[in-house]
Amino acid sequence: MPGIDEFQGHIGPTYRESEAWWPRPASAPSGAPNILFIVLDDVGFSDLGCFGSEIPTPRMDALAAGGLRYNNFHVTSMCSPTRAALLTGRNAHAVGVGAIAEWSNGFPGYQGHITRHAATVAEMLSDHAYGTYAVGKWHLSNLANYGAAGPHEQWPLGRGFSRWYGFLGGYVDHWNPDLHEDNHPIRHTPRPGYHLSEDLVDQAIASVRDHVTSAPHRPWLTYLAFGAGHWPLHVPADEIARQHGRYDEGWDVIRARRLEKQKALGIVPPDTELSERNPGVSAWDALDADERKVCARLQETYAAFLSHTDTQIGRLVDYLEHT
Repeated sequence: MPGIDEFQGHIGPTYRESEAWWPRPASAPSGAPNILFIVLDDVGFSDLGCFGSEIPTPRMDALAAGGLRYNNFHVTSMCSPTRAALLTGRNAHAVGVGAIAEWSNGFPGYQGHITRHAATVAEMLSDHAYGTYAVGKWHLSNLANYGAAGPHEQWPLGRGFSRWYGFLGGYVDHWNPDLHEDNHPIRHTPRPGYHLSEDLVDQAIASVRDHVTSAPHRPWLTYLAFGAGHWPLHVPADEIARQHGRYDEGWDVIRARRLEKQKALGIVPPDTELSERNPGVSAWDALDADERKVCARLQETYAAFLSHTDTQIGRLVDYLEHT
């Protein structure tokens, strides 16, 4: 088979006897779908309404109602391994990301980045004419390579994505984030009303818009990885106010109520029992009034963060439905 740059035309004595040749561009299979991955961060199994939660997530619930809900996905419960498994379809240890990227230790399975022996979905699909766009959190590069000078081979553009707008590390200030575009840092000027989740959805919409405008015959892959609901819990105050009082009953009541809803939804078997509380977590009734107030406020803030994110996902879905 000729090499990718091997000329297959003919060069004669003059242009009249010559035959031009252009390599055939890659093409996607007929009917290849557009693909959107949306990744939440540090969100619990029962935190979405469609998985038993009291937190309002109507847009994600609607997506679940129109598709499938999986209840048997297993991965190391940390940021980087989850992303490595999702992007490669393989066990996180097998591709070098058995722990978060900051904990790389030089041993197999803990390299802090995806090994070159594994391909990402972006690398595979880009060979089939897909436009590939990453937006949001990456967390799949060694901390030593976060500098502007790189090396960049383990940044998104080095792993199959053609564009990227987001942040490299495990968490970020949602009011004043440290952001990158493609392979370079960008200057972010804080402004009233700014929130990173809203910005990321704006960027995801822009990526799709630019793609369908310039290459409507080619499919696209968009990987949207929010910082929400990872600490720090940054969310507009009016969103928090909507959750006021929701957790005054305490975590023991909420846990039991979620389990019963999951049983009713068929997400867990009917004989499922609650696990013991984590070590160091007291019964709600054992807390004093001030402790309860603080803990309820924290959960209200987390719920608001997730609900706010749900609204942003809705904006993206609305755009796609009208594109």
